[in-house]
Amino acid sequence: MNLKLTRITKFLLDFMYFAGMLVCLTLPFTFKWYGSYNDLFVIYYWPLVVIFFLSGVLAILLIGELRKMFDTVLADNCFVKENVKSLHKMGTYSFLIALLTAFRLFLYLTPAVLIIILVFVIAGLFSKVLAGVFDRAVSYKEENDLTI
Repeated sequence: MNLKLTRITKFLLDFMYFAGMLVCLTLPFTFKWYGSYNDLFVIYYWPLVVIFFLSGVLAILLIGELRKMFDTVLADNCFVKENVKSLHKMGTYSFLIALLTAFRLFLYLTPAVLIIILVFVIAGLFSKVLAGVFDRAVSYKEENDLTI
């Protein structure tokens, strides 16, 4: 594996993980400030804070699973049951983010809201399917290890 790409990817995952925590904690203040530019963030302040906070927490959990999986890749041992579990969790987190984002449709409609819902539904489906693929790969690996 390309060492430079690996370091960059690890840095990005770590940065997104910890920056996501900071963003979630500062949402109430950020939305108060942004309300001076966008009236919807004044009108729907609390619903938006709750929706974005919960979505942010789910995104942090999703990135946490990616970080765990990345560690198994670095250890050259990626076909393990833990990664299957992580992929299932990531799919669930993605579906929940799509659902939370769908609540924004009742507040205001923008093309971005629809695109975010679509992206996270696709990510959820992809993660669930990939979990099935990884599960089969783990089974084959375990059978092969027993043969040797």
